[in-house]
Amino acid sequence: MAAPLVKVLRRLQELFQNVVSALESMILFPSFFRDFSRRRRKPFLGAHWRRRTLDDFADEIDTLFTTPLSTDKMINMSEKIRAQFRDCLQNSPCCMLPSYTHALPTGAEKGTYLALDVGGSTFRVALIELYGRGQEMRIVKVNSSYIDESVKLLEGRIFFDWMAAQVNTVLKEVGANYGRGETPLPIGLSWSFPIDQTSVSSGLVIQMGKGFRCSDGTTGQDLGQLLIDSCRKHDLNVEMAAIVNDSSAALLSRAYVDPKTRMSLILGTGTNMAIHFPVHEIGKSKFGVRPDGWFDYAKHVIVNSEMSMFGGGVLPMTRWDDILNRTHLRPDYQPLEYMITGRYLGEIVRLIIVEAVETAGLFKGELPHSMREPYSFDTSIVAFLEEDTSSSMTASASLLQKQHTFPNYPSAEELRFLRRVCQFVSRRSAGYLATAIHSMWCLSNEVENPTTTTTTTTDPLVKESPEITVVESEDSDKNLSIACDGTVINKYPGFRDTCQSYLDQLAQQSHPSSISPIRLDPAPESAILGAAVAVAVAVAEKNEQR
Repeated sequence: MAAPLVKVLRRLQELFQNVVSALESMILFPSFFRDFSRRRRKPFLGAHWRRRTLDDFADEIDTLFTTPLSTDKMINMSEKIRAQFRDCLQNSPCCMLPSYTHALPTGAEKGTYLALDVGGSTFRVALIELYGRGQEMRIVKVNSSYIDESVKLLEGRIFFDWMAAQVNTVLKEVGANYGRGETPLPIGLSWSFPIDQTSVSSGLVIQMGKGFRCSDGTTGQDLGQLLIDSCRKHDLNVEMAAIVNDSSAALLSRAYVDPKTRMSLILGTGTNMAIHFPVHEIGKSKFGVRPDGWFDYAKHVIVNSEMSMFGGGVLPMTRWDDILNRTHLRPDYQPLEYMITGRYLGEIVRLIIVEAVETAGLFKGELPHSMREPYSFDTSIVAFLEEDTSSSMTASASLLQKQHTFPNYPSAEELRFLRRVCQFVSRRSAGYLATAIHSMWCLSNEVENPTTTTTTTTDPLVKESPEITVVESEDSDKNLSIACDGTVINKYPGFRDTCQSYLDQLAQQSHPSSISPIRLDPAPESAILGAAVAVAVAVAEKNEQR
């Protein structure tokens, strides 16, 4: 009897040691077990999720998302991002890219212009009337065509033939002979995809993403000429006068009505900024081959910053940002974009929800199956939750139940927790955006106003670079208008106002004598209007050179 008893005791001892080892592993490596839980597609139940309350978890999230947003910390981050801007202005092939658009509108440009806007899901053809500064720009006629999957799959020149057919339809509706006269009708094109631009009116097609096939067989060919060739099949006498990207179009559209506009911001699914910048501050190698004499008359140029790629190693990340970044197809490629744009705000909230279900009993510990897939929690839901200020939040509950099937109907307490989470995530987004904008503004002040004074502030919590030098322009009352377009900056409830508030705080500390030096001004319909303004500026410049 003794031998079997010894064996039983040894097995019990081994089992006990295994349990102890497992518990130690869970304590030392909690993220591994969270990932294991996701792979099992079953939430941890029982005592595991009762370790903390939703209020305790919300307080932790609050601390993680708001601690970096003190004014001193944001100015410190602004200075470091500015150093990244300076480096990329000299040699980066991916960021701070000078366009061929050097002249801003004077406001005296008038006339009716044909503008095209190719986006990810819509192609628009419009006739735009410009009446001069002080008067509204007017869309006389516009035709919008949805770019569905069948259109995206049109290969090479067939896609441009499709575009030309839409142009022909609009011009016929205007008049039988419109666009068929002896003088070519100038066109402005806003192209929301990368191209290798070779002049203000030309650029080489680059391989396209987002499911488009029109670059198949046309890569390396001139974008403007491809469209003109297709238009000629309809006997249209047109010429490409200007090609711009969405950020440049926003700057041009707003500069036409407000001469203080020198920067533009796009913040929707993605983000970008453009700035009118001195040519002599940009590395010569970044300009490639320019027309003869270009540098004699181009003293400034619109620069496509590709701002989404900045902020790496500067902007503090939470553990949820880290998960998003590590699981992304292109980790570390667009650090700022991953934390502030409509594509990712909902995913950050979803990752927090997953942890809240597992560790704080959200939704009674059961995550909806539909919410287990990455990017299944849309930013529009985040905006709706934040805007719902009612105590019961019944409208939010209905929306969530419509979008996702819950085993347990969300309680009012759980909905209020979600609202707090959405507020933390969106406010940090606004704060990080304000930091990047402030950095670009300070860079502009440095190069446009070389006679400066400095203000020094110290953040005792930042050990790497405790002393921050901020440039202050003598022309401190010169306000700057930033043209803003995109669903997040213009339509997310309270977002632009929150960003403006952070900008005011940063500007007041770095430039104390300035009064409201940075204004975030909406630039609706900027892609189509900016394309028209680009045509008007190009035509005016061409006439001057004759």
